[in-house]
Amino acid sequence: MTDTSNLNDPNITRCTWCGTDPLYVEYHDKEWGKPVYDDKILFEFLILESAQAGLSWITVLRKRENYRKAFVDFDAEKIANFSADDIERLMLDAGIIRNRQKIEAAINNAKLFLKIQEEYGSFSDYMWGFLPDKKPILNSWEQNSGLPARTELSDRISSDMKKKGFKFFGSTICYAHMQATGMVNDHITGCISR
Repeated sequence: MTDTSNLNDPNITRCTWCGTDPLYVEYHDKEWGKPVYDDKILFEFLILESAQAGLSWITVLRKRENYRKAFVDFDAEKIANFSADDIERLMLDAGIIRNRQKIEAAINNAKLFLKIQEEYGSFSDYMWGFLPDKKPILNSWEQNSGLPARTELSDRISSDMKKKGFKFFGSTICYAHMQATGMVNDHITGCISR
């Protein structure tokens, strides 16, 4: 858990979007913008970011542990084999976002995730392959109000994924995934997590 005793310390600068919610601050400090090359974590964020569509990220973050349980620790192979009974079970699970289209998209995306692993060797190689030398993009924002919701790169990645059949992964969700997994570092200059 992040030490929240420094939340109001005027000498510590953080991105303003995380506010003072301890869960949000911990996510900001320990995960957001940190490069992820592990397929399991990339898949977790694929599921979570897709679930977030139209909602606030803190809503999903508060349900993350419930998602972990409901979606068998984000095991793509198991999720790819979910049945109609599993969909009905998930629709009754108050611990997750009960949206049938998003649940069905998670199963669909798990199947496609496995295909990409087979074709590219790993989902990480596929995603990071869109970046020059597979290196993170380090932006230099002075304040959070200037952050884009999408970029030409997220347009290109989401378009390619859409062609492959992925659901709930448009350019805005793709860019959020890129931020979450450190493909792009959008921490403001001076942020302790930069």
